[in-house]
Amino acid sequence: MDWSGLAAEEILDAAERTPLAALMGAAASLRDAAGPPLVSYSRKVFIPLTKLCRDVCHYCTFAERPRAGVPPYLTRAEVLEIARAGAASGCQEALFTLGDKPELRYRVAAEALAELGFPSTIAYLAAMCRAVLDETGLLPHVNPGVLSAADLALLRPVAASMGLMLESAAERLMAPGEVHHGSPDKAPALRLETIRLAGEMKIPFTSGILIGIGETRLERIEALLQLRALHRHYGHVQEIIIQNFRAKPGTRAAAAPDPTLDELLWTIALARLIFGPAMNIQAPPNLTPELYPQLIRAGLNDWGGVSPVTIDHVNPEAPWPGLAALRRATADEGKILVERLTLYPSYVADAATWVDPALLPRVLDAADAEGYARLDRWSPGLALEAGDLPPRPAPAAVDGVLAAAVARAASGRRLDEDEIVRLFAARDREFEYLGDAADELRQSVSGDAIGYVVNRNINYTNICYFRCGFCAFSKGKTAETLRGAPYDLALEEVVRRTREAWARGATEVCLQGGIHPDYTGATYLALCRAIKAAVPEMHLHAFSPLEISQGAATLGIAVPEFLAELKAAGLGTLPGTAAEVLDDGVRAILCPDKLKTAEWLSVVAAAHRVGLRTTSTIMFGHVDDPRSWARHLLRLRDLQEETGGFTEFVPLPFVPMEAPIYRKGRARRGPTVREAVLMHAVARLALHPLIPNIQASWVKLGIEGVKLCLAAGANDLGGTLMNESISRAAGTQHGQEMPPEAMAEIARALGRRAAPRDTLYRSVSPERVAAALAAAPLAEVVQTPPGDAKALSRAAFATL
Repeated sequence: MDWSGLAAEEILDAAERTPLAALMGAAASLRDAAGPPLVSYSRKVFIPLTKLCRDVCHYCTFAERPRAGVPPYLTRAEVLEIARAGAASGCQEALFTLGDKPELRYRVAAEALAELGFPSTIAYLAAMCRAVLDETGLLPHVNPGVLSAADLALLRPVAASMGLMLESAAERLMAPGEVHHGSPDKAPALRLETIRLAGEMKIPFTSGILIGIGETRLERIEALLQLRALHRHYGHVQEIIIQNFRAKPGTRAAAAPDPTLDELLWTIALARLIFGPAMNIQAPPNLTPELYPQLIRAGLNDWGGVSPVTIDHVNPEAPWPGLAALRRATADEGKILVERLTLYPSYVADAATWVDPALLPRVLDAADAEGYARLDRWSPGLALEAGDLPPRPAPAAVDGVLAAAVARAASGRRLDEDEIVRLFAARDREFEYLGDAADELRQSVSGDAIGYVVNRNINYTNICYFRCGFCAFSKGKTAETLRGAPYDLALEEVVRRTREAWARGATEVCLQGGIHPDYTGATYLALCRAIKAAVPEMHLHAFSPLEISQGAATLGIAVPEFLAELKAAGLGTLPGTAAEVLDDGVRAILCPDKLKTAEWLSVVAAAHRVGLRTTSTIMFGHVDDPRSWARHLLRLRDLQEETGGFTEFVPLPFVPMEAPIYRKGRARRGPTVREAVLMHAVARLALHPLIPNIQASWVKLGIEGVKLCLAAGANDLGGTLMNESISRAAGTQHGQEMPPEAMAEIARALGRRAAPRDTLYRSVSPERVAAALAAAPLAEVVQTPPGDAKALSRAAFATL
């Protein structure tokens, strides 16, 4: 049914000629075409700032007259008490409900505002939003009635979203005897102008209609079309609420009949068909108890706000459903209940447009990579708590689209971008299904072995002239910034660490550092020659594609020629770092002066062609999203199909604590636990069979985190490291070394076996294993300060 170009009368005629079941089926199909089978809700707390209102709607029990001894407004302390209770109960949103401009009708309201020190209810509302933000972190959503441009501008920095129900576009409902008589703020033109101004000011907005208040079906359609016209122009209407009138004792409309269930279902379906698949269509679940399946079948995809703390102050007779019951009922319809913020995901994804700069850090901190609510408090580098683990799923069938993509991947076929994005959307039962499928594939590829390499990280300098937004490791040339002092290792110290690593059972040293302004390609060649001269048996795993590109440029030679020289000097393999996310839209924000995607791929391809194998990585959980992750995985898969040079894939969750881009409030705080596990599981599927090894980073994930990933497709724990500096600088708490005994304990806990390996995934000698198990404590490292005559940047490499 395509009604996009029809007038209201034509839509009404078509809808009334269509059986309700068919109408609902068309609406549900249209909704389902939009993506994963999710039905969202917002866990919120309701704050009734004032129940005084200048309007006298004939169906309303929220608005009250002034009463002796009852303050007109909640105090700041009362507001914060409610908000704190909401925060303690896991709420993400503070919904302020209040009457419209009571100070224009009641002297007591004007006097109370004057005593509080505010010129208007809106000014006081803005102050209370600020208090809630600062004291609790909840994101305010406000429903304060008709607003001017000045009102909207005052609220935008403190309210992540706003709302105003149109209710009806029928002017006749303002006439004597009708429900809106005596309510000046219910004039449709005024309400539509507020909604228009919100669009002009880029404010995410909620609106909708109230059915059963005397309007006709045609008038409902006309109201929906007016809202659609505004949304088409400004793109700011987040959701359309279809709310059914409920007669309440003590009101003038107490004897009016409630709309029938069929009327509600008809209107929900119509709203979906009018607005299309992308709009969020909501109906409050507390107003239709035990009828959830029918509402979902009519095209709904959102339940609105549900509070574990406060009642529905507008409909106090209608209690909120329990979330467990709502989850089960949603699952019974083949859908997954997902918690959202007061902002819907598409607005979070473009938060720079739709969120005031003052609120942007709060929104990013509360969101996951898809723009839904972040449900755990974990960040990479921190220890996992019990509450951070994904909840046990509700029983439900797995969506056929997801199951088909998993089957295609397991057969070794290349998935397309949309299919991989769909895998990353897995939640609840789908999340469990995807992890199980990835682990079955891991078992078929690598059995029960969990690999690890005994190695040492040597970060030879933390001085870098690049300014990557995620990096807390690099320092300016002379000044201390963030963690630690700048250093530039002496060549003797690099060699000493290599010898010590060999004595402790290492088969590999991994060299990476900042891009020092005084380093040239000769620096990297000298490092290789010195290490191989000191310990010929040591495998040298060194230099990211960025270092390779910079080194070649300083020598004035092509990248393949420089790589050949490095190989001749003893370089064995390259770490596939500096990849971050291979999507130039992400890189432009995260690391704008770094290699572009094509440049990174070109350097790695050149390495493979000269016989140098590399790892591959992704650093995720900042300003990226599942689509950029999908592009990254496909670019790695396609290059691997061409060259076969990747040994493994290593997901590296973004550690935010000391990262500049996070400290400036411009990035999320790393992936969620669910996203971290999914990255390993989806990689196992999407890269199969071309990249057989998926590694979990204990430095980022910790012991409990890597266990989750090893049970969802990963087969390797990476290196023992001995000295880990980069993640430690970013704020990780997981230590600098994971000895072989600890690797073995992790494997035993999972019923698997630890398998020591070398860089190229070959078995190591018993002598090396024994040396690693008998390793002596590490000697204290020497971080040569900049300018020291022995530093790499000043050494006379020509003599080496």
